[in-house]
Amino acid sequence: MPDVSVVVIVYNDAERLPTAVQSVLDQTLHGVEVVIVDDCSKDRSFEVAKELEAAHPGRVRAYQLPENSGAGGEPRNIGIGHAEGRYVMFLDSDDILEVNACRNMLEAAERTDADIVSGLCVRVHKDTRNQKRDEWYAWLYRTTRTLNSVSELPDLFVWDTLSTNKCYRRDFLLDNNLLFPKGMLYEDLMFIAEAYLAAKKITLIPNQVYFWNVYAQAKVKSVTNRRHEMTNYIHRLEIHRRIDALLAERGMTEMQTAKDVKFLKHDLVLHLRDLPFRDESYRREFAELSRGYLEGLDREAYTRVQPIQAICAYLLQQGDWDNLLPAVDTLTHRNKVSSPLARKDGRIYWCAEHLDDEFARSVLDVTDLGYHQKPIRELFLRNELTRYAEADGTVRLAGRITNPLGVIRPEAKIKGQVEFRARRRSLQTFNFPVKALRNEGSVISWEADVDLSARLRPLGIIDSVWDVRVILDVDGAKTNTRLTIGESELGSGLLPVKPRLTRLVADHIEPQPTAKGHLAFRLVSARHDNERIEELIQSAVRGRPGKLAKAGYRRAKELRKTLTSEKTKLRLFHEVYGRLPVKKRTIVFESMLGKQYSDSPRAIYEEMRSRGLEFEAFWSYAGSPKDFPADAHLVRRWSLPYLKALARAEFWVDNQSYPLKLAKRPDTTYIQTWHGSALKKMGFDQPGLKAATHAQQAAEERHLSRFDHFVCRSEHDVRTLAKAFRIGESKLLRVGYPRNDALVRARQAEDAPDGRRERGALAAELGIPADKKVLLYAPTFRTPGAFPMPFDVEKFTEEFGDRYVLLVRAHYLNHVVLPPTAKGKVIDVSARHDVMPLMELADALITDYSSVMFDYALLDRPILFFAYDYDSYVHEERGTYFDLVEHAPGPVFRTEEEFHDVLKSLDTAQDPHAEARKRFVAEFGEYDRGNAAERIVDTFFSGWSR
Repeated sequence: MPDVSVVVIVYNDAERLPTAVQSVLDQTLHGVEVVIVDDCSKDRSFEVAKELEAAHPGRVRAYQLPENSGAGGEPRNIGIGHAEGRYVMFLDSDDILEVNACRNMLEAAERTDADIVSGLCVRVHKDTRNQKRDEWYAWLYRTTRTLNSVSELPDLFVWDTLSTNKCYRRDFLLDNNLLFPKGMLYEDLMFIAEAYLAAKKITLIPNQVYFWNVYAQAKVKSVTNRRHEMTNYIHRLEIHRRIDALLAERGMTEMQTAKDVKFLKHDLVLHLRDLPFRDESYRREFAELSRGYLEGLDREAYTRVQPIQAICAYLLQQGDWDNLLPAVDTLTHRNKVSSPLARKDGRIYWCAEHLDDEFARSVLDVTDLGYHQKPIRELFLRNELTRYAEADGTVRLAGRITNPLGVIRPEAKIKGQVEFRARRRSLQTFNFPVKALRNEGSVISWEADVDLSARLRPLGIIDSVWDVRVILDVDGAKTNTRLTIGESELGSGLLPVKPRLTRLVADHIEPQPTAKGHLAFRLVSARHDNERIEELIQSAVRGRPGKLAKAGYRRAKELRKTLTSEKTKLRLFHEVYGRLPVKKRTIVFESMLGKQYSDSPRAIYEEMRSRGLEFEAFWSYAGSPKDFPADAHLVRRWSLPYLKALARAEFWVDNQSYPLKLAKRPDTTYIQTWHGSALKKMGFDQPGLKAATHAQQAAEERHLSRFDHFVCRSEHDVRTLAKAFRIGESKLLRVGYPRNDALVRARQAEDAPDGRRERGALAAELGIPADKKVLLYAPTFRTPGAFPMPFDVEKFTEEFGDRYVLLVRAHYLNHVVLPPTAKGKVIDVSARHDVMPLMELADALITDYSSVMFDYALLDRPILFFAYDYDSYVHEERGTYFDLVEHAPGPVFRTEEEFHDVLKSLDTAQDPHAEARKRFVAEFGEYDRGNAAERIVDTFFSGWSR
């Protein structure tokens, strides 16, 4: 008896069948048989199968159905019936098995006594140049594990619905009468759902077992590439209904909700993306089929998918095509804003319709996406093509650009141009003026005449595809739009053009939609013999001259890649720039990895400028150089000028770290100002670094050893940071933080006999009324991306908006999204480089574990600690040097209700935490005396006078 029977199904695939079969015969496990089942093919598939049977007697058997079954289910059922192995696997004729697949799966099955063993499937995109590969839901297969029920891992049931990357115990299939539905597309989904639910043990292994070959350009499309056929969707819905019934019978509501989520995120999305390309009758039928099924989904599922996925599903259920088709544009192009949006009761909605329904409002609410906060230059707007006409070599175009929430004001000055750009990078671009632009409120209408025949001069052959954009200039701010074809009919005529290289292959250009529905143009030839000529040219390209040319091009590309690689830059830094002489009186300043002009490096720099010292300054920036000093050389982080400046500088001054792999020269002095005293454990005190390998620890110590001087503001810094970074006593500068000089001086001015507090120009710049107090919320970093506010911002404005203005300062690796109702009452100040002026302005600080607590305490103003995740942050992360609850110089609270209670008592005359703040400053800010920058400049740079 064979160990494994591999059932190979085939239909009209005689050419690829031998490769699939050979991948089974080549298995490192020898006890494997092949059962070929032909679904009554019209080509030589069954003849090839019989030839393979004759060539491999005893190992290959071939069978044929008397008539075509219409899908892959019945051939697999026949295969199960003829299989003789203890285990059964399935293989399609256009795919292959990994060479160790059977061995690995059999060993796992016998070791764990599993009914099903499942391994990694790899999709191989055969049409791509390098045969791109992606692993199918790889997160399920990170480690080997055995489940006693599929309910232990709902994601397996929901996402890995393939039958082919699995090995089944044959007795398990027979005992449970597990068969594929006959004549149904998506038969895998039903079969594997029943198998998962019946299995007493399922083992997952991290090995690759199955290569799913994807032929997107094939003449005969696979089921997954025939979504334009309504039968495809009908079968998908029917299979889903049957699976829903299975789950309902077993009362598996959690699994059902997870499956509903997958339907909204995956199954429905696949078909929605095709809707713009379908006619009205198709859309009507599609909507009618969908409506009944969508009504039965758990509404909880809508809250667990991307907002645009939920929006599309809801609008489809409502049959609202006017809003749905633009929404599908955003579904396809995730960053595109394709709706004018609507504002109601302080919230932002996808559209103005349906808002009388509570569920609709919850689905259509897009406030948290932050569209209302983005300037025009950051918006990718829908540009719907409304007119396309051709005449005498000229294309007349017209369109409508979405104007969400009227972000383009009626009084704005608008200019535009149509850009034709060759799709291949570094090739040509041609621009044509937009002759008419009209702000119509929710849209910007435009028109342009594009004289392609006269002005477009492609090279020919290598730039055959041209993408079209409309670039909008709004009061000097630019945004690029792509032309969505939508309902417009493209012309059928060919426009003559004059390629620079040759007109043999292409002498005309014609419009075509891209795969995602945007307008593009393609070079073609009107010659009757163009196919033969193109074949000759392509033959030449594939011949020796072409190979030489392509080899040269590849070498040039590789050289460019090499020259800009990290490895090359490091060699340049150490072997070229590092051999140049150190340039006296040269300093490279950097703050927050180049993201800001701020902190102690800024304070030192401005102290040096105020004294009129003679030196050459370089400031590192990452991203935009906006707001960096104009009287310094600005160098982009990791650029060649940056590396050269670092290699030749006499001093480095930063507050975090220059790139770790850059070795500091002995003649360069590195002043590390650091960016805050430590609550969280740092350096070698972190559990992760303690557990690191010797090599990892040595690398960390190498980069820390570059510090020549380390600025401290208290003995707490000496006990924590200096010790954790293994910095010797001789390197310590007990001078305080230069950035805090402004805070100390502000407090001293307030405490003077005739002193009073001045708000300064910042309050007016931010539009803060004189009668309102200012709260600064500055939380610490957790994970990159959007920072979720731990309290209801709208409730805060309702409760306290008449008394306070809240400034929100996210960590520089985070951003926040605020509802429009909070405008003027809650202000996002995260983009401001320097937090010090914000601290000076604030009447009280709200934070959690951020080091700003140590700095703000110098002002002797209230500090509130919103430690909503204290237990997990302290005990599950890297730990802290002291108990914040015990040492905090202000109230510590964890809930929104407690937060509100603290704010209500904030204005009372009594201040129960005044003494605690004084003790806190004495312990954590003993060297902050208002002259740190002055002392550092005196120590290192006083001799640099002009």
